[in-house]
Amino acid sequence: MALVRPIDYGDVAAAVDLLRDGSLMPEFEDALRVDDYWSAVEETRRQRGDVVVAVVEGAVVGVCQVIIFQHFQHAAGWCCEIESVHVRSDMRSRGIGAELLIAAEELAKERGCYRIQLTSRNVRKDAHRFYLANGYDQTSRGFKKFFD
Repeated sequence: MALVRPIDYGDVAAAVDLLRDGSLMPEFEDALRVDDYWSAVEETRRQRGDVVVAVVEGAVVGVCQVIIFQHFQHAAGWCCEIESVHVRSDMRSRGIGAELLIAAEELAKERGCYRIQLTSRNVRKDAHRFYLANGYDQTSRGFKKFFD
């Protein structure tokens, strides 16, 4: 079992290492830019969300960003978007990812969200199986456009 809690400033570099190690575009992650990442945490918190980490034996082994926004549908209801879910490769299949999802879901419910959603890149077949096994349905097809 991991302790899942809001991220602290001192956790940022370790969380960025998780992002880089699990990313399909690791070249964009830089653990030396702690203040920039912390700015993202603060902005997420201003918007009613948070970034949570999973800690095992004092080490940050998982991370998840929980973004909450007011929708322009569903009578202007609140919606939750899960982003940047990463668990250290040697700690996978131990329930840590599920614990991160549960923490995100609890936060979304506390904030009055009517829905929680996420996207997962097409090549991440293991992640797709994980989300399906944790009660998420594949209801949509996502599209992204990156800018230079």
